[in-house]
Amino acid sequence: MATGRTHRTATRSRGIPEATVARLPLYLRALTGLSERSVPTVSSEELAAAAGVNSAKLRKDFSYLGSYGTRGVGYDVEYLVYQISRELGLTQDWPVVIVGIGNLGAALANYGGFASRGFRVAALIDADPAMAGKPVAGIPVQHSDDLERIIADNGVSIGVIATPAGAAQPVCDRLVAAGVTSILNFAPTVLTVPDGVDVRKVDLSIELQILAFHEQRKAGEEADAAAAAADAVAAADAVAAVAAKGRGRSGVSGGGSGGGRGEGPDGDVPAVMPA
Repeated sequence: MATGRTHRTATRSRGIPEATVARLPLYLRALTGLSERSVPTVSSEELAAAAGVNSAKLRKDFSYLGSYGTRGVGYDVEYLVYQISRELGLTQDWPVVIVGIGNLGAALANYGGFASRGFRVAALIDADPAMAGKPVAGIPVQHSDDLERIIADNGVSIGVIATPAGAAQPVCDRLVAAGVTSILNFAPTVLTVPDGVDVRKVDLSIELQILAFHEQRKAGEEADAAAAAADAVAAADAVAAVAAKGRGRSGVSGGGSGGGRGEGPDGDVPAVMPA
């Protein structure tokens, strides 16, 4: 089986837009769920809903893969799983090192989804001498002094940084110098890398702040809607009050004119006039 150091996916050479590449894992996750339920085919509308995109965008994305589905039938689930996995480079072995085995690093090491998606945790690395040799997820932690040797021995091209912010850039520099060309950064800092090195940043605090913004906006919209509803009720009550007052005045006038019963100005019925 090929390793990440000897084979690179052809996605960029095929001209697939980055936005499409970012959605491919969403499609793959939805398709994997369908495959696990033994669903043979899926329509673009069903798959788009499962992936959280619109069906026109999905069909456009799949056109870059050369997959157009069958009219009236949809897409073959198993074939699409293979197609997207191949495009993402998941049909091969990608050895990964995780640097920084604190609470977050240990949680990442214990994450079972790596192996099922083509990623093999080749090594766990930490700067704390007390961690050396300690098994985490069945893998002994190695000291950061051996980082370069570990990367070379395992043919690693993907590094995961889960260190404190202050240590992240020095670790990144060492990873890049050792030959790592893709980095997943969990440290709360922005990394500087040379051309040819890809960095994906995962910042949980930023994601939570974005969610807080949306919660605040929803709360504001609900408050505005409640205020608008209250204004509408008040306006309706005012209109009803005006209408009721108008009806009251109309009734008094009608009584004074006899209300069509021929009453006189004092309300008495006049004598019948002779013929």
